[in-house]
Amino acid sequence: MEATQPKTPMVSISGVNKHFGDLHALKDIDLTVEDGEVVVLIGPSGSGKSTLCRTINRLETVDSGDITVAGKPLPAEGRALANLRADVGMVFQHFNLFAHLTVLQNITLGPIKVRRTPKAKADARARQLLERVGLSEKADAFPSQLSGGQQQRVAIARGLAMDPKLMMFDEPTSALDPEMINEVLDVMQDLAREGMTMVVVTHEMGFARRAANRVVFMAEGQIVETATPDEFFDNPQTERAQDFLAKVMTH
Repeated sequence: MEATQPKTPMVSISGVNKHFGDLHALKDIDLTVEDGEVVVLIGPSGSGKSTLCRTINRLETVDSGDITVAGKPLPAEGRALANLRADVGMVFQHFNLFAHLTVLQNITLGPIKVRRTPKAKADARARQLLERVGLSEKADAFPSQLSGGQQQRVAIARGLAMDPKLMMFDEPTSALDPEMINEVLDVMQDLAREGMTMVVVTHEMGFARRAANRVVFMAEGQIVETATPDEFFDNPQTERAQDFLAKVMTH
């Protein structure tokens, strides 16, 4: 029998360092994310989680180390970088929707401009995605007419419209009112069940436990511990993780 080739990880991060002036924000980061895996980054504020997330599609450049997405090194600029960002969907803490465009126009803008998708096809796909995130009746609304949770679900649909290889979420619920958080997490959990490769920065421990294949705990710019959700939440190995969980799990 022929030996099967080892699968290329969706994301490979090796020896990555990042400074902001005197602040050493990322310290010798090594991490891989396999195709179809959900990796949740957790840790105290200022631990480097969002910075790490933003290096994967080069919203932040790194000082040293290597990052590949689907086996290809991150391009420095130009069309190759635009193509990479088309393949890596990003959902931010703030929704970043265009206020002057309808929900449908926000979702179809990328596919039409970047992917050169015909408008009728982009519209049909956008309506499918709006149904998927529970907002099919909001296609012609403007962002200002939506709640925060609805805007974030539109932002997720916009990311999915590019048919990305990978979806990244940088604290997608932290700007939402408490009653809107679950409507966003439910959509994300559905994506995880469907096999979407995801990197998620979040403070939502329940989501991390339910949806993650792996939890990566960061503190002071370093990866301190990596484990399955059950291992991490039931039996954290490091004092730093034990201390963090003691604080966040008591509320």
